[in-house]
Amino acid sequence: MKFSLIFFSGDERQKYRFVLDAARFADENGFTAIWTPERHFHRFGGLYANPSVLGAALAMTTRRLGIRAGSVVAPLHSPLRIAEEWAMVDNLSRGRVGIALATGFSPVDFAFRPENWEDRRSLTWSAVETVRALWEGEPVSVRDGLGNNVEVELHPQPVQPTLPLWLACTKSTDTFVTAGRLGCNVLTALIDMTTEELGEKLDLYRKTLVEHGHDPEDHTVTLMLHTFLGTDLDEVRETVRGPFTAYLRSFFTVIDSQKRNLAPGMGVRDMSGGDQDALIAFAFDKYFNKGALLGTPDSCAHVVERFAGLGVDEIACLIDFGVDEPLVVDSLTHLATLRRRFDDEEEG
Repeated sequence: MKFSLIFFSGDERQKYRFVLDAARFADENGFTAIWTPERHFHRFGGLYANPSVLGAALAMTTRRLGIRAGSVVAPLHSPLRIAEEWAMVDNLSRGRVGIALATGFSPVDFAFRPENWEDRRSLTWSAVETVRALWEGEPVSVRDGLGNNVEVELHPQPVQPTLPLWLACTKSTDTFVTAGRLGCNVLTALIDMTTEELGEKLDLYRKTLVEHGHDPEDHTVTLMLHTFLGTDLDEVRETVRGPFTAYLRSFFTVIDSQKRNLAPGMGVRDMSGGDQDALIAFAFDKYFNKGALLGTPDSCAHVVERFAGLGVDEIACLIDFGVDEPLVVDSLTHLATLRRRFDDEEEG
């Protein structure tokens, strides 16, 4: 099992120095990569408005760590621009980038390109093909400012001949199938999905890879898990309860923005205060007990083993969900202990 760090803060007090400090720790302690997302116009994730900008900074402050977007919201951008920006970061990092493309889930993000909301899925699948073609040196036909059909090539040329490319897959089975058909890696999370459902979707993903001529052994399934480790399970529970509960509330407000458009009166904000509290308390217990790396290296090792059994190859550890920074920094040492445990098992 590989271990990476991923960021998606719901706390606007969180600043970029913490991301850079965490990246340096990960770089020095054998972690695989660092992921930063793309979000807009909301306190939940809004610190991360451009993963390529932050990726460029991370490239200059690390030496071996993979620099990854998790994820670029593809329908908000020209695929030509996505390829260009990440080719620059690939050069700055000397060949360490990877990107996940996502369809986008928040209508507010589409203030940039509102006309692309309805077709966001097909635009994302098309972007996979275009970004790949440009990255691998193929010219792409486009229309210039005068209306002429011209061919363009990618500059600067990237260091890596092939771009490591993930597709963000959450609840939709079709997205897992599309990832298999296109031969993409998978970046996923337990959002509106049980562990058993994740296993079924990953089985379908691997089956689709084979059906379209792709070797599953050459592809990576990355699972995002909220992460905070300590030495005492009860102490960890009380440390994360408040921040993680606030994080879940912030997340539910984002989900509400979409549900209220599709089904007015059905959002979390339409519930009574008591029902909201009960829902969030249930979600906290679910994540703490089964769906996160919250605990000690010993207790979390069983979680890692369970997901490894489903075919997960890499855990992206989300560490910026509101716990005070000094405590998170201390927690990283315990996470490094867990990471080394699985390194030792592989070597054994």
